[in-house]
Amino acid sequence: MKGVFFLVGPTATGKSELAADVALRVGAEIVSADAFQIYRGLNLLTAKPDAVTLSKVSHHLLGTVSPSEEMNVEMFRRQAGEAIAKIHAGGRRALVVGGSGLYIKALTHGLSALPPADAELRRQLNELSTAELGARLSELDPTTAATIDRQNRRRLIRALEICHLTGQPAATQRVTWQAEEAGQANAPAGVFVFRDRADLYERIDRRVEQMFEQGVMDEVRDIGPTSATAEKTLGLAELRALAAGQISRAEWTAAIQQATRRYAKRQLTWFRRQTNFEALNLSRLSHVKAVEWIAERALSLFR
Repeated sequence: MKGVFFLVGPTATGKSELAADVALRVGAEIVSADAFQIYRGLNLLTAKPDAVTLSKVSHHLLGTVSPSEEMNVEMFRRQAGEAIAKIHAGGRRALVVGGSGLYIKALTHGLSALPPADAELRRQLNELSTAELGARLSELDPTTAATIDRQNRRRLIRALEICHLTGQPAATQRVTWQAEEAGQANAPAGVFVFRDRADLYERIDRRVEQMFEQGVMDEVRDIGPTSATAEKTLGLAELRALAAGQISRAEWTAAIQQATRRYAKRQLTWFRRQTNFEALNLSRLSHVKAVEWIAERALSLFR
């Protein structure tokens, strides 16, 4: 990750606009590190940068994968590495921007060698209820069980799969990362941006309302088949329920606002633990000042 600067933080902080202006100032191109913006379509639902922001600098890994395709962290790491190499080959600098913590961590600290998916084991695990999956994970890997989203079946199954196939808890990967981070003299540089809670929640609520006004329902009607990973896009299942008349618009809005706030809270927790990034509270300074502050640090690294 030489010659790469990171700008990370939770959803709705304003990273996209900030990153474009920083990249413009320091002569960089942007590599998106977002697990769902990488899919084509659903521009509003995944809050992809608007046309004005995209026109400022070159962006990579935005809308490059069909929603019918599966994605995982290793595939992202490979594609991001190729994009960064291409940027450097063109004599430009790379600015990695996003809020998907595992994707960011895969670039800054690499990945532990984990076993591929086992179809038969997954079939067996899928027969268990979500509560049973959580209980089994608590027995095999209490550290992961204490921090994982206990309602996310996909993550529960993957964690159990790692336990069964390696004989070791999935938490071992995080321990490895922490050891590497503690001993890494030249850890990748970056900035972790966030906002005061009231400010962030207000921005989240407003963005969800604007999604509907701007036509997010049309996106869902046009998206076509989706893979298991694309299906996890925040708000997609609820929009389909709304289209089917199972919930009202007001219920959808309230549900997605709450889900997005919870997601932002998990992102905040993740990035506060990744200590190699400087923290910057965007609620305490103007956009212009934030661009100057981040650009100064990025230029220091690039020099």
